[in-house]
Amino acid sequence: MKLSQFQFPLTRENVASEPPRWRDECKLMVLHKATGEIEHKQFKNIIDYFGKGDMFVLNDTKVFPAMLRGNKEKTGADIEVFLLRELNKEQRLWDVIVDPARKIRIGNKLYFGEDESLVAEVIDNTTSRGRTLRFLFDGEYEEFKQTLFSHGKTPVPKWVKDEVTPEDAENYQTIFAREEGAVAAPAAGAHFSRELFNRMILKDIDKTFITVHMGIGHFRKVDVEDLSKHKMDSEKLYISPESAEAINNAKRNGHKVLAVGVTVMRGLETYVTTNGEVNAYDGWTNKFIFPPYSFAVPDAIVSNFHLPLSTMLMSVAAFGGYEKVMNAYKVALEEGYKFGPYGDALLII
Repeated sequence: MKLSQFQFPLTRENVASEPPRWRDECKLMVLHKATGEIEHKQFKNIIDYFGKGDMFVLNDTKVFPAMLRGNKEKTGADIEVFLLRELNKEQRLWDVIVDPARKIRIGNKLYFGEDESLVAEVIDNTTSRGRTLRFLFDGEYEEFKQTLFSHGKTPVPKWVKDEVTPEDAENYQTIFAREEGAVAAPAAGAHFSRELFNRMILKDIDKTFITVHMGIGHFRKVDVEDLSKHKMDSEKLYISPESAEAINNAKRNGHKVLAVGVTVMRGLETYVTTNGEVNAYDGWTNKFIFPPYSFAVPDAIVSNFHLPLSTMLMSVAAFGGYEKVMNAYKVALEEGYKFGPYGDALLII
């Protein structure tokens, strides 16, 4: 597959800047991958396609306030810092992206907050835009983390909305977010409400959680036409022995496994046994799924509508079939479906 095959017209008007009033009442397109048939539903109807013993696998990662705005020493130039991941707890080292990158050099100090109470020093250039920052903070670790996050904002992408609001701290998060470490929300999981979970219980639909700390790699521009040459950023992945066994038991007993989101799909397919079962795992994954690809674990996936040329669209097309998925996206545009993390969803069964 080539990068250019995943291009399609998308305007800002097609992207949702706010979530629906009720989490489970966004639009849900249902694509039957065997026939290409498309249905139009609401997200809360998702359980109509599953029954007793089927397994929903969700990502319990928690988004942290990763966007900081500060100033450069001496010049006072405005600077934006995007926290990616913590590198060293004791030394307060963080892997970050800075903007504008050209103004920041090794040795520069950056100040955050109106009182400039939080200070960081640039100690390394990791990529053209990336940097390693050492935060200069003498207090205890928990006090440092609280101070750091108090200066941060919810990292809703700028192509979704220009200014983040206090409401985004809750909206850009699933109701079951538990394990802190993501800089982007696992959007498909955000459509699940407590009411929907209760209705799943009544239908004896099971659920389990894995943790994939979604990074910025899903939104990085793919700059190679040959997709086999694209390298994905690594993300932290944790699948407990209990979750792996629950998923494998569902498969052994002939039940369907639904991957809720591209991150879950990626996590489930990262370390699969020779007989197609999930391995418990605690480590990193840089798996990039694109067509053609033979899936071992999920029988169905649900995901939001993604941007053109994005790795997430490529992964969805790998599951549903390139032509069928691209046609579904064409229908979505014609029918007014909203794209992005606050937008509508696509179930492929």
